[in-house]
Parts: sequence; structure tokens; C-alpha cells
Amino acid sequence: MFEQDYIIRLIKEMIRAILKFLFRIDTDNPIKDLLEDKESQGTLEKLLDMVDNGNINEAENQICDMTSDSNMVNLEVALLFYSYLNDKDDDFLQKNDFCRDEIKSGIKELVSRYGLAGMAEIFLSEI
Repeated sequence: MFEQDYIIRLIKEMIRAILKFLFRIDTDNPIKDLLEDKESQGTLEKLLDMVDNGNINEAENQICDMTSDSNMVNLEVALLFYSYLNDKDDDFLQKNDFCRDEIKSGIKELVSRYGLAGMAEIFLSEI
């Protein structure tokens, strides 16, 4: 239990650091309202609904597709997506065929696409 809490905190702090560094957003609770673009807010809302309905893998596949062009707005949406997913408890994730390690690896892959792999390693190399 302690180790899972530690992993959750590391993921949360990494997302927070990237949001602050790249988007000048300093918040403990990243939410869709931080997005300035209404279209991005709608996209994120659909992705979060997919998560809530148990379609986590499909939502993550959409994240991969939409971030393939290295658009910075899509990076912001993806980080907010992973932040939301990270707030889910392990029972919810397991029930929906997902796990905390997949969140970690998804974030690592995401930030690598944007040339930020070093930042992910700072936070996630210990776990």
C-alpha cells in the first residue's frame, strides 16, 4: 500500500512539474478547466468519460493517436488525462484491465514523443 501511494505521488508530481514547466500551470489538482481551448476541453471530457465507463485502453489508444503529431495542446490534454487516471484507485484500474504500471509507461512514452524523456526519468526511474 505504501509503495502504491509513493508511485501515485511521483506520477502526480511529474505531471505537475511538466504542466508548470511547459504551460505555466501551477496546480495540485489538474482539471479540464485549465484548458483554454473549448475543443480540447471537449476532447478531454470524452476521454475522461471513456475512463469512467471502463474503456481505459481505448482512451489511451486515442491519446497515442492524437499526440503522434507533437501538438503541444494535445500534450496538455494527455497529461490531464493521465492525471485523472492516476487519481483512480487500484481496484477501479484492475476491474478495467489496467494498472498503475501502465499509467507510468504511458506517461513515459508520451513525454518521449515530445522530447521530454529525461524529465520522466527524473521522477519515474526509482519505481
